[in-house]
Amino acid sequence: MDSKQLLEMVVKAADGRRAEDIVALQVDQISPMADYFVIMTGGSDRQVQAITEAIVEKAHENKLEIGSVEGKNHAKWVLIDLGDVVAHVFREETREFYNLEKLWSDAPLVNLSDWVIEE
Repeated sequence: MDSKQLLEMVVKAADGRRAEDIVALQVDQISPMADYFVIMTGGSDRQVQAITEAIVEKAHENKLEIGSVEGKNHAKWVLIDLGDVVAHVFREETREFYNLEKLWSDAPLVNLSDWVIEE
């Protein structure tokens, strides 16, 4: 699975658990850490955990290696390291505080409209 397919898998899994404000940044030109960062919001601690579980479950289904899952117990900011794609699942206030979109503002946004169901 290439990094774009991995990105699609993460976005669709998150969207399936009603993640809000999903944004993907293409960071491969400015960071050796990953090709994409995916940033999203969950409306409650429980939803953050459900989104995290959905992404991890999809990774297991596709026999993908998960580098680590950090912050799951606190559910304010969960980081899921899938190698070429790093997913950040935030509670709204935590996302606003850390403002990763601004921190990585040099990274171009990825158009996710084909993968996210608008309601």
